[in-house]
Amino acid sequence: MDIIVIFKAILLGVIEGLTEYLPVSSTGHLILIGEQLKFNHVPDMIFETSIQFGAILAVIVFYKQKIKDIFFNFYHKSKEQDLVINLFIAFLPAAIIGLLTHNLIKTYLFNSHIVAISLIFGGVIMIVIDYMKLKLHTRNIYNISKKQALSIGLFQCLAMIPGMSRSGSTIIGGMCAGLSRATAAEFSFFLAIPTILAASLYDLVKNYKLLSLEHLNIIAIGFATSFVIALFVVAFFIEMIKKYGFKPFGIYRIILGFIIILYL
Repeated sequence: MDIIVIFKAILLGVIEGLTEYLPVSSTGHLILIGEQLKFNHVPDMIFETSIQFGAILAVIVFYKQKIKDIFFNFYHKSKEQDLVINLFIAFLPAAIIGLLTHNLIKTYLFNSHIVAISLIFGGVIMIVIDYMKLKLHTRNIYNISKKQALSIGLFQCLAMIPGMSRSGSTIIGGMCAGLSRATAAEFSFFLAIPTILAASLYDLVKNYKLLSLEHLNIIAIGFATSFVIALFVVAFFIEMIKKYGFKPFGIYRIILGFIIILYL
């Protein structure tokens, strides 16, 4: 196997693992880096799906105890059942709009110009949110109301625009609905499981004919790299935003956005 191909697969896995749960847009970064790397050894949709599965697995492993509790307590009235219902409510808007607009978004919005504008716009919003005195009264994911869940779900729809960031949109949506930073981030992690899984499976079903056995080694490398890096990010991100807020991410997004515009 070509060492250059392995390096590219590892690099893309690192980028996915780092950016999937940070509010900087994993899709935006993959589009930008992918254009520069010219990574055509595995079909784009297949490789992107595989590294997203790695990032999903990281959340499942990190929250395995809570997920186990959800599995065993879902079938009777419990806080776990309420959480699943809220996750479903938050998942629905993006699922419906995504099905209706998926092809249009992939065709017209997956380019560096859109990513740059979205990075800057999202960065400004994050800095503004950090300075706003929001009433953050919900401090546990089990206390989230259905109205709050719907609000988060509507904000998640913004993430369909490359560069906006799914985690950033849902966390800010949660904070605007009254969730603390930590609670909004944790709910965003759980919401990532059905959202990313559904989107990835949709792409996989549409493109499965492009998959071949010769791709498996590269896919495995990307998957494993994404999983390991994402696991570290999930472990430290909540404490990071408690301490530093969104300002560092907002500044990074704005700088990167302008660099892209100048480069283009």
